[in-house]
Amino acid sequence: MPAGAAARRIDALVGAMTIEEKAGQLSCFNDDVRPVGAVFNPVVNASSADALLAQVRAGRVGMLFNGYGVAGARRLQSAALQSRLKIPLVLAADVIHGCRTIFPIPLAEAAAFDPDLSERAARAVAREATAGGLHWTFAPVVDVARDQRWGRVAEGAGEDVYLNRLLAVARVRGFQGPDLRRADAMLATPKHFAGYSAVRGGMEYAAVDMSEAELRETYLPPFADAFAAGAGATIASFTDFSGVPVTANRHLLTDMLRGELGFTGVCVSDYDADRELIAHGIAADEADAARLAILAGIDVSMQSGLYTAHLPGLVARGAVPIAAVDQAVRRVLALKESLGLFDDPYRSMDARVERRETRSPAIRRLARDVATRSIVLLKNTRDILPLPRAGTRIALIGPYATDRANLYGPWSFAGEQGAGVDLATGLRARLADPSSLVVEAGSGIHDAVPDGIARAVAAARGADVVLLAVGEAGDMSGEGNSRVAIDVPAAQRALAEAVAATGTPVVVLLRHGRALVLDGAIRDAAAILATWFLGEATGDAVADIVFGIAGPSGHLPVSFPLASGQQPWSYDHRSTGRPASDAAPLEGGRARWRDAPDRALYPFGHGLTYGRLALEGVMVGPTMAWDGELLVEGVVRNTGARDAVALVQLYIHDRVASRTRPVQQLKRFVRVAVPAGASRRFAMSLRRADLAFVTQDGSVRAEPGDFDLQLALNGPGSGLGASFALVEDRSAG
Repeated sequence: MPAGAAARRIDALVGAMTIEEKAGQLSCFNDDVRPVGAVFNPVVNASSADALLAQVRAGRVGMLFNGYGVAGARRLQSAALQSRLKIPLVLAADVIHGCRTIFPIPLAEAAAFDPDLSERAARAVAREATAGGLHWTFAPVVDVARDQRWGRVAEGAGEDVYLNRLLAVARVRGFQGPDLRRADAMLATPKHFAGYSAVRGGMEYAAVDMSEAELRETYLPPFADAFAAGAGATIASFTDFSGVPVTANRHLLTDMLRGELGFTGVCVSDYDADRELIAHGIAADEADAARLAILAGIDVSMQSGLYTAHLPGLVARGAVPIAAVDQAVRRVLALKESLGLFDDPYRSMDARVERRETRSPAIRRLARDVATRSIVLLKNTRDILPLPRAGTRIALIGPYATDRANLYGPWSFAGEQGAGVDLATGLRARLADPSSLVVEAGSGIHDAVPDGIARAVAAARGADVVLLAVGEAGDMSGEGNSRVAIDVPAAQRALAEAVAATGTPVVVLLRHGRALVLDGAIRDAAAILATWFLGEATGDAVADIVFGIAGPSGHLPVSFPLASGQQPWSYDHRSTGRPASDAAPLEGGRARWRDAPDRALYPFGHGLTYGRLALEGVMVGPTMAWDGELLVEGVVRNTGARDAVALVQLYIHDRVASRTRPVQQLKRFVRVAVPAGASRRFAMSLRRADLAFVTQDGSVRAEPGDFDLQLALNGPGSGLGASFALVEDRSAG
């Protein structure tokens, strides 16, 4: 909390405010003065621009969200400064993967395995967003996601705890920059606290049940690191958590968030989530819902209006202590103080900066670089890729060949519509003879089109290679878009079978916001590129990889399953008492499905390059001293004809522990650029803290004993093994 003059200012304001003004500071509403697109969530508590401005002037609004533009921001702030106490507004938005310039979805960016790149991307996005009159982003999503049926997998960093931790910190630092009071800094909001991604059946908004150990070991660490990096806000999960909805869950929001993690910032309900306590069945009515939320630790009510409608009455009859309201108000005012809004209420509202920063050449170049580095080469039979830029007849087939409506993916409502580069445009721009590319849709996203398959088959027969652009539409991932079957839609699968039957080699350009089940002709294609939702630079980035102008360097942050029924699944699952062997994965009486082994089609960490990479000369010390470190060294050799970037991944397994441990856990990775025909050394180190886990008594500690270590280039199971022992220091005491 602020000290000195800032603290005195906050105390004076709290002392001067009426309960109605306090409730207003604790309320966040849709920005109806400068809306930027369609409302995703159900319409509740609808307003108009004039009505909203009147409420702002009356001091009944603390913050607004999902608006954009300096002119409207200045109009709103001017209204706030006409209120009795002249408390400025803070303006927020769901800036998830770009504002006006759309970057790859966060899951795609995670495939780059590069925290520095993620930090630079968030910093660039913050500069553009603040140039348009924003102070606060409802990002990053730091929910560890192990169920690909859940639509919001697209918004986070995937299934691994360590990668989520690193990217949570990188994105917070990028959004907030070195000083939150700077005009180009955005307050970051790691969300959703906590366990949101573990919903039943992967279904959005469903219930969550898990052990305390699982919560602490898997889902809390990215939040803890994000808060330690300075994040000043969080959003509570929508869900029921072990029978108590998070919006009313004092154990999570007060005991754990503030007590254990030491969080001192602002906790916001998600959209209308306090009113939803009635539907959950734990609040009798709206007033009861408001009471439960604020007493649990929700500082700010988003969109429902329950705090403005009911806090005054709740306080008057003693159902809510005024001290609880004042504590939340102080946190909100401290947030505004941290952003410098009391000293400069018009910060981030300069029309000249808006013109300079919006869709600047620099941010568009970075968006393209991130897109290129997010692509993952899953398969490349007989090195069919890269394709030559001349002398090859190419058929680009699929509903995404010329499509621009599905480049951006979810949470891109502020993006410049029509600015994205489609696949056909990107490919033609790099061909020596653009007419050597023939384009056919073949099918719609979900439905067949008249003569579509016949035309596609004719194009395939006349080509040397087919680029098959299939996958998910932009509205099939993100919030509210859970799927029971995580496959490519049937109409596109039928198209793929018909095209493959021609015998022309097929390269799949997969569009998706999650790991998908691949089967039939798509799975059996000569090559497969995971191209996600890459944003506006899609066509350019994909073309650069297809033609070898850039080499693929991405790796999967999520495992591609063999079947939808495997979900939830992650590479770091725990073993069982009857594990199946690699040699006989379908042996009866073992942990397996009757019709599928317990493995992924493409595991977390998988990703090929155009080089030929191998690990050599791995050296690992036999022991790690209790307070020492273990040095892991080796060489990556590239025997291929093309330069490549290796992702050296270090996994561990604790052989014997007081609680069952994952079969593999990522603990380090390093990117190594290796020129063709050359080799490069690498080194990583581990300490005792890297081996710690939640033990039976609930404490977090490492236990002495033997550990297996694996170095891999394409996910666990693909590398070289070693072992070491953690040796307890028995001399102390």
